[in-house]
Amino acid sequence: MKKSITIKDEFIKLGQAMKLAGLSETGVDAKFSIEDGKVKVNGETELRRGKKLYNGDVFSFNGQEVTVVSKLEKDI
Repeated sequence: MKKSITIKDEFIKLGQAMKLAGLSETGVDAKFSIEDGKVKVNGETELRRGKKLYNGDVFSFNGQEVTVVSKLEKDI
């Protein structure tokens, strides 16, 4: 399943993005999922919840794929 999240800043951290997308209820849930190697960013396993995601980055977890869209890029 593909979806997108829209952010108002230049970037969002992976743990925050997972919560915004509804893939984790809490930051702790996101942290454990990431540390367990269950999350991919742009096709690569990512182990840092503080990884910065920018416009166009794609992350996936539990069969769901989410694209990051920055409002800053839309306004240009």
